Amino acid sequence: MEGIVTKSTGSWYTVCTKAGERVECRLKGKFRIKGIKSTNPVTVGDKVSFEFETDKATGVINRIFDRKNYIIRKSVNLSKQTHIIASNIDIAFLLVTIDSPPTFAGFIDRFLATAEAYNIPAVLLFNKLDSYDDDQLDKLATFDAIYTEIGYKCIAISATKKIGIEEVKELMIGKTTMFSGHSGVGKSTLINAIEPSLNLKTAEISKQHKQGQHTTTFAEMFELNFGGFIIDTPGIKGFGVVDFKPEEITDYFPEFFRLKSKCKFNNCLHINEPKCAIKDAIESGEIAYSRYNSYLQMVEGEEEHYRTDIYS
Repeated sequence: MEGIVTKSTGSWYTVCTKAGERVECRLKGKFRIKGIKSTNPVTVGDKVSFEFETDKATGVINRIFDRKNYIIRKSVNLSKQTHIIASNIDIAFLLVTIDSPPTFAGFIDRFLATAEAYNIPAVLLFNKLDSYDDDQLDKLATFDAIYTEIGYKCIAISATKKIGIEEVKELMIGKTTMFSGHSGVGKSTLINAIEPSLNLKTAEISKQHKQGQHTTTFAEMFELNFGGFIIDTPGIKGFGVVDFKPEEITDYFPEFFRLKSKCKFNNCLHINEPKCAIKDAIESGEIAYSRYNSYLQMVEGEEEHYRTDIYS
């Protein structure tokens, strides 16, 4: 039997067959995918085959078909642990909030670089538009300008007020899409606004810490009435990149990649080298300093800076 993994709890996997049957499956013994060291060898979005166990009610996954792509991250403070968030994605939506909780440039840039590395189109959704004061709206506008200039689709939305929802839905028709972001950015609220029949659980933001509570415990895929699928993922604090060689990182920043051929040296890392087109572009304002700051952190192997941020 073949199907798609629609839910993963770490030990059991819900597999939906072409006939619409949902079968709870497990892995038999050690199961590893060549070339990937991960806490979860099977993830939501995977196409798998399985065989029924003797009870005919549950199954055992015996094969994972080749993935066209996947989103993987390194767990913060667990440098040797990696986690595949989802696979076979047509669009990765990253929900960004300026406040409650704040989303910093370092987190956005690491997510986008990973999407670039695995050939996944990414869209930024600036949520909670209705709740911001003038200073916060200015920060949102700065983010929007930076990422739109690079070439990313950016949409300002309010999941609670249903602002911008139709534009998001248009992008989702007939696609397998994923929503990601910190806890509390409004992923479940947005999914409920897009597909009210799902009625996903939501929670209030902690006013003291401006952080969300984990209402989505495991990644899960839902079918949409208007065509397509959405993968809801648990909120993540940090986004550590996996197996990026310093000399490759330029390729995952589109505005850097467009200019790197103009650097004097082919192996330019854009740090101390002379006649560097990317450093010149930063000086002239063509490239945002926040992006260069994220790039340097990634090249030097630093973790994200959670409490500070540079918007431009």
